[in-house]
Amino acid sequence: MSNSPQQKHPDRFSVLGLPVHLLPNYANWLADRLRHRQGCHVVTLNAEMTMQAEQNPTLANIIHQADLVIPDGAGIVLYLKLYGKTTQRCPGIELAATLLRHVASSGDSVFFYGGAPAVAEQAAINWQHQLPGLQIAGSQHGYLQGEEMAAFREQLRSLQPRIIYVGLGVPRQELWIAEHRHLCPEAIWIGVGGSFDIWAGTKDRAPAWLRDNHLEWVYRLYQEPWRWKRMLALPQFAWRSLVYRMTGRNPVSRELR
Repeated sequence: MSNSPQQKHPDRFSVLGLPVHLLPNYANWLADRLRHRQGCHVVTLNAEMTMQAEQNPTLANIIHQADLVIPDGAGIVLYLKLYGKTTQRCPGIELAATLLRHVASSGDSVFFYGGAPAVAEQAAINWQHQLPGLQIAGSQHGYLQGEEMAAFREQLRSLQPRIIYVGLGVPRQELWIAEHRHLCPEAIWIGVGGSFDIWAGTKDRAPAWLRDNHLEWVYRLYQEPWRWKRMLALPQFAWRSLVYRMTGRNPVSRELR
């Protein structure tokens, strides 16, 4: 076990009953886990996932059991500010990209799993063009069934990649990781949502000015208008956050086990 301060005592703070870990640099903490061959499950928490967890006890339990929960969404950061916790938003797609740059020099391998056929493969190709030293252990689309899934599980067990990105959407990717992380116990597992589409060039990420003003959800809704029902989680989260604050329901801050 590392004795570094980052590895030893990352605090966590409750957001509507779910933990969020507070660290100055999440990528450094994960790089330390890689160096010491300590696997972990990373959850990228946003308002939508928080509201889903209220209706899905299995998802809520997985989030509680995760080794690292980062403040992916602007709503999470604003909630923390209500309680005097100043932290920067850490978008999962940016954390995942930072880790790829790290392993390109460390020699650790990465696997891309999820998305439509050919998307993860193209994302891997694009990253290898950017980072010639990056070792891609493999890629696989997210539409496997039956014997194909069984063969894929054996492939992961055989390859033992050090980082596994799972892009199956919430909550499917979190449930899949929780069920299968035993296959590669020394790997860092992260649910990356639609990151493969952006890395493959099949979709665009919101412009920086929208991201900087906490409006990335507007661009996502523009790209995928069918998501409007899911976007109702945002005002629900905002209202629930204000109720928690006004009623004095104090979240618990505690150290990561």
